[in-house]
Amino acid sequence: MFYQVYPLSFKDSDGDGYGDLPGVTSKLDYLSNVLGVDALWVSPFYSSPMTDWGYDISDHRDVDPLFGTLVDARTLIDEAHQRGLRVIVDYVMNHTSNLHPWFVESRSSRDNPKRDWYVWRDGRDGGPPNNWVSVFSGPAWSEDEETGQWYRHTYLPTQPDLNWRNPEVVEAMMDVGRFWLELGVDGFRVDAAHQMMKDPKERDNPPAPPDYPRPYKDMGEYDRFIHLYDFGHPDVHEIHRSFRKMVDTYGDDPLTIGEIHIFDLPEWASYYGESFDQLHMPFNFQLMATEWSVPALRATIESVLWNVPVGGWTNWTLGNHDELRLASRVPPGHERLAALLLLSLRGTPFLYYGDELGMRQTFVPSEQSRDPWGGNVEWLSRDGARTPMQWEPGPRAGFTSPDGEPWLPIGPDHETLNVQTELDDPSSLLNLYRRLLALRRESMALRVGSFLSHPASSETVLAYRRESDTETVTVVLNFAFEGQTLSVGSGKVVFSTLDPERADPVKNGLELAPLEGVVVAHR
Repeated sequence: MFYQVYPLSFKDSDGDGYGDLPGVTSKLDYLSNVLGVDALWVSPFYSSPMTDWGYDISDHRDVDPLFGTLVDARTLIDEAHQRGLRVIVDYVMNHTSNLHPWFVESRSSRDNPKRDWYVWRDGRDGGPPNNWVSVFSGPAWSEDEETGQWYRHTYLPTQPDLNWRNPEVVEAMMDVGRFWLELGVDGFRVDAAHQMMKDPKERDNPPAPPDYPRPYKDMGEYDRFIHLYDFGHPDVHEIHRSFRKMVDTYGDDPLTIGEIHIFDLPEWASYYGESFDQLHMPFNFQLMATEWSVPALRATIESVLWNVPVGGWTNWTLGNHDELRLASRVPPGHERLAALLLLSLRGTPFLYYGDELGMRQTFVPSEQSRDPWGGNVEWLSRDGARTPMQWEPGPRAGFTSPDGEPWLPIGPDHETLNVQTELDDPSSLLNLYRRLLALRRESMALRVGSFLSHPASSETVLAYRRESDTETVTVVLNFAFEGQTLSVGSGKVVFSTLDPERADPVKNGLELAPLEGVVVAHR
C-alpha cells in the first residue's frame, strides 16, 4: 500500500509553518511501524516559486529551501529504506516554472537555442493561436510582449508547457529521471502523464453542447469544450515508452505510475502499452468519479478490472491533494466502509495523508487561501483538502511548533481526529486502518488473489470474493441503515468495520449490522 505525503502539510520541523522533508523523516516510524504502509508517494519538494505549490519547478535537481536540502532528501530516502519503505516522487513532465532557466532563455529571443524547448506560436486575429482553455480556466496561451508570440500553458501562465517533440527536451528530462533514480528513489508518480502531446495541428476544440456528459466535478470554463485536441495525442505513448526504457535500465524495481485523468477505460488502459512497455500502472481515479452507491461502485470495479490487460496490475484511490476529502464526500458513517473497500480490492491501494484519521474538508477563508485554482470558490479550491496533518490535540495539532503559524489553518475537528487520540481508542478509524493493513499483509487472497463479484450483492450490499491458491475470503459491505442476513458459505469473520473483537463462525448465514463491512475467511 502507498501513502501519499503532501510535504507542505505533513510535519513542520523548523517552526516556519510549512511542512518539510526532515518533518517527513521524523514521522517514518508512524508510517512503517504504527500505520503499517509499504511505500510513500512524496509530492513535489523541488525548487519552485510556489505559484502552484511545487508543481511549477524552477530546478528539477534541487530541493526548495522551504523543504530543506538535497541532503535532507537523501536522508529521507535512506531512512525510509531502512524501515522497508519504498519511496516514489513526482516527475512533472508537462511543464516547468516560467522562472526555470530553460524558459528564461527560451523567452529571451525568437532565435535563442532553447526557443523550441517550449511551445511558441503566433497569435490569431489579435488573440491566442486557438481556443484551448487552461485546466485552471482562461486561455491556455499567454502573450509575451517582448518577442510578440504566445506560449502554451496547460495550467497556470507560470507553468509553460515543454515541447516534447524536441529531442533535446526529451533527453534533458530523461536526465532528470536519472538524477533521482541515482539518488535512490524507487520510481515516479508521473504528473499530467496524458497531457504532454497535443494535436500537432492545434485545431480548435469543439464547444460542448448542453447535454454533453460532464466530468465528476465542476471544472468551470474548462467544461465548455469537448477536449479532442489538447491532450492525449497518440504520440504521447512513444514518450512513455522512452521513459520506461530509461527507468528499466535501473533494474526491475523502479515503478512508474502515471496521472491519467481519462475515464474512457480502453484509452486509459492503453497507457500500459501493448507489451507492458509504458507505465507500470496508469493511475486509476475511477472510484473517486463514481456515485457512492452499490450498483455504481460494483459496475466501476468490474469495468476497471475487465479493462486491465491480462498480466497487468491496477491501483485504487479515494483521495488526493486535488480532491475533496474522502470523509466529506461519502455519507456519514461510510468512512469505514470506504476503508475496507479501498484495502480489499484487487490492486494496489493509495491512501491520502489524514484519510486514515477521517480528516474532513476544511473551509479556508479567502484571506487565507493559497490555491491558485479557485481561491475561495469552494467547488474549485483545493486548500480544504491540504490542511495540516493532525498529530495531537492542541492549537497547532502537533504539526508545527507552539508559536508557529501553519501555512493553512488547522482543521476544526483536530481535537478529536488526530493520531494521538485515535491511537488510544480501539474503535477509532485509525485503528481500523491499522487492523485492515495487518490483515492485508497476512492474507495472500487480499494481496494478490483473483476478484469475483458475489451473488449475495444487491442494491444495498456489495460483496465479492478474493481467492488465491491457498486462501479464499469474501468481503461484504452493507450500505443499508438496516441489518441484513446473507448467505456467503461457511467460514469465520476475521474483520469487522464496527467490532474489533468480532470473530464469530459463519454457518447458516452472515449477519450484518447497519453500515457494517466484514471479511469472512473460508479456508
